[in-house]
Amino acid sequence: MKHIAALQDLVTAASLDGEPSAAELDAIELEMPLIRAEVELLDAQIMTIDRPVSELDERRIRRAGRKVLAARRVLANKAATLVPGVGA
Repeated sequence: MKHIAALQDLVTAASLDGEPSAAELDAIELEMPLIRAEVELLDAQIMTIDRPVSELDERRIRRAGRKVLAARRVLANKAATLVPGVGA
């Protein structure tokens, strides 16, 4: 039987050993409202997978979609104010 072995080290092995940096945690915290809005939209869409979509489901999906768009707009505006020379 012939064994196959990797000739190179794993590319991500070094990155999995450390903890997130303070900058990475700050970025996650900044994006958390968008993440929550996207999860809410996904939940609303998942609820309609195995049954017909009711009027209430349609409203729930539209509302969640609007929250995602609003969260993206806020995040984009924050990013524009954080980058010098952009947006002002």
